[in-house]
Amino acid sequence: MGDSYLKSLLGEREEAILIAHQHWFLLARDISPEVALIILSIVLVTMIWAGLFIPMAALGYLLIILPIISLLRDILRWTSHKYVVTSRRVIQLMGVFNKNVIDSSLEKVNDVKMEQSFWGRLFGFGDVEILTASELGVNRFTMIGDPVRFKTAMLNAKGRLELEQAASAGGGEKTIPVLIEQMDMLRKENVLTEEEFQKKKAELLAKM
Repeated sequence: MGDSYLKSLLGEREEAILIAHQHWFLLARDISPEVALIILSIVLVTMIWAGLFIPMAALGYLLIILPIISLLRDILRWTSHKYVVTSRRVIQLMGVFNKNVIDSSLEKVNDVKMEQSFWGRLFGFGDVEILTASELGVNRFTMIGDPVRFKTAMLNAKGRLELEQAASAGGGEKTIPVLIEQMDMLRKENVLTEEEFQKKKAELLAKM
């Protein structure tokens, strides 16, 4: 349901570049009580069966089912909470059945701030704060997994979008060599692939 819902949010010629989640530490924290209760219930049922107290064993199975349902709910909630970098936007998607979607347009992103503690750098989690020119102002993603990769993907996508907008706007033959030079710099920084660079270069040269 989640992937199909995400695809329905994408516009024409918009593609998802990176899908991230909150760090698995949060999931482990949420499901640890259920896991402990399931293990305890299994031990209890085993002891009851060993004593041949069959009616009480049925009650023990009921005690196992309830934490399993709660555990599945926590897993679904965690997997449904996504941070998506697309070729145009950054999307925060939350909710299993009732969806909550927050968009930040890449062209309105003014600055990106990342915070990582010592433990965050050690285990690969941190907070990413996006400052935009929209009414939303600040959008903060907490405890995101691999925040460096997420920030890099977002900045690279923003660079591609700005380049495409500048190329489509034109601006005369004098601007085209400058755009090609900028694209070459992005290629050297691995923001653009060689194939993307050659394709956009050919499109610009065709306008001269």
